[in-house]
Amino acid sequence: MLLARTRLLVATLWAGSLWAVGYLAAPTLFATLSDRVLAGTIAASLFTNQAWLSIICALVMLVLLWATQTSTGGIFAGPAANMAYKARRTLLIIVLAMLGCTLVSHFGLQPMMASLRAAAGPGGVMEGAARNEFGILHGISSAIYLVQSLLAAWLVVKQ
Repeated sequence: MLLARTRLLVATLWAGSLWAVGYLAAPTLFATLSDRVLAGTIAASLFTNQAWLSIICALVMLVLLWATQTSTGGIFAGPAANMAYKARRTLLIIVLAMLGCTLVSHFGLQPMMASLRAAAGPGGVMEGAARNEFGILHGISSAIYLVQSLLAAWLVVKQ
């Protein structure tokens, strides 16, 4: 029971942080700051912190799922344990998919976006030649973040 409650706590922290950063803090920065370059820099920092929190939450969830499996006797402990195995497998798939979203965004897309921002100079990427490329990368990143956010809701519900 303690493992299940701890999993719920970690899943809620993970989901809540994703939603707070992506759908509250970042849009608020762009809505309130007149300097869009500054807003983008702060948002990028928030998303970096969010990525590391996501990685930590994923690792903790994986350990908790492993601990839950070992505490219930594995898949050969009877019908109830077999159903628990299927539920854990679903949770494992969700956690791995969410972790994959984080890794692709943080280590794949974000470095490319950062290099475009750095090359753009003080005017920012929206005034430079890299505007289209940055827009495409930002759109892909936003779509991945949306998928991760929806998976987070599923993760909390499945707890």
